[in-house]
Amino acid sequence: MADLFTLTAPLLIRFPDGRIEVMVERFVHPDGLVYFRAFWDQCEPTDGIRRVEGKLRGEGPWKIGAAVITVLGCHGSNPEQAAEYADWQLHREQLGDAYPDREALRELVRRVGYLP
Repeated sequence: MADLFTLTAPLLIRFPDGRIEVMVERFVHPDGLVYFRAFWDQCEPTDGIRRVEGKLRGEGPWKIGAAVITVLGCHGSNPEQAAEYADWQLHREQLGDAYPDREALRELVRRVGYLP
């Protein structure tokens, strides 16, 4: 089983309402998972950081609640999200050492109220 939380490939999450988001960071949550959207650092934390509740199932694709998580670019099916991820990578590179490390990101998740 591929571990969603150690996998380094970019991921997408699809919701039943048709919304698709690129996941650039992710953390285990007691009730599911917490993820950061691309360009999370350019919006309000409550918009850039999301919590999804439910039991994580599968080996890729994964399901959590009513959402499905897949590897981005799988079969070339999401060119818009692939372009967004490419833009995110460039943005992230430009931030260099100013980009928060995992512990700083985890602390931000705590401040937003998504982790105890």
